[in-house]
Amino acid sequence: MQTILHSQIKKRCFINAPWYDLKDKYLDLFLRHSLQPEIGLEGLCLYNEKQTAFADLAAILKKHGLECTLHAPFFDLAPGSLDPYILQATRDKLNAAFSLIPIFKPRSIVCHLQFEENKHGYVFDQWFERACATWKPLVRSAAEYNTQVMFENTYEQSPSVHTAMLKELDTSMAGFCLDVGHLLAFARTPWQNWLPAMSPWLGQLHLHDNSGDRDAHRAPGCGNFNFREFFSFLRQSGLHPLITLEPHSEADLWQALSYLEDNQLLTGI
Repeated sequence: MQTILHSQIKKRCFINAPWYDLKDKYLDLFLRHSLQPEIGLEGLCLYNEKQTAFADLAAILKKHGLECTLHAPFFDLAPGSLDPYILQATRDKLNAAFSLIPIFKPRSIVCHLQFEENKHGYVFDQWFERACATWKPLVRSAAEYNTQVMFENTYEQSPSVHTAMLKELDTSMAGFCLDVGHLLAFARTPWQNWLPAMSPWLGQLHLHDNSGDRDAHRAPGCGNFNFREFFSFLRQSGLHPLITLEPHSEADLWQALSYLEDNQLLTGI
């Protein structure tokens, strides 16, 4: 275990950690191994937890010298909804997530545009106008604490919507988070279709693997994604994004860390 957890890898990577799992189950593991969390704010935690609970955990991370990132909620949210009531509910929940930025002072907060061509493509202009109005004030509020907002690909099949949004936001405080597992499972398009087009905005990676049939969140090397080729491109292009590992089990966490170390994928990144 100790050979896997070299300080370079621990300092370079964040590990996905849903709020309640981190607080109630895995906090000791993260502290014992100096793992930096990407704290997921999905579910009811933004409604049910007191600000003191978030502040207490932030203080613990700071005491142990651990940085973090945040992952904003996305289930059932519609940042560009044409329904004003759904749109307001979405904005309220996102505002609650962004209100934690002064507490955690995260390196980034990862968000989802939630664009789906088969639904929103027919009303793109209206969707885009509302989505921009959702994200612009949130990006400005995060920038006050030097936190970058990273927009992650999910069901989008090409980078066109992310490109349009980032051009419209027109700030270095908004960037792109490339989720390689989502490329396999949802977009069904290779990373070459996304990079180098998105390289000017690439600020973060979500690393996990699958066989192309479902979003399995397996450790890198356990699916079909060619990580060696991908990291070679990053190295040759001089790209140095934040890196988040997204295992869905402790076993996959250790396997992911081992894969990064054994293949020296972070060298020069």
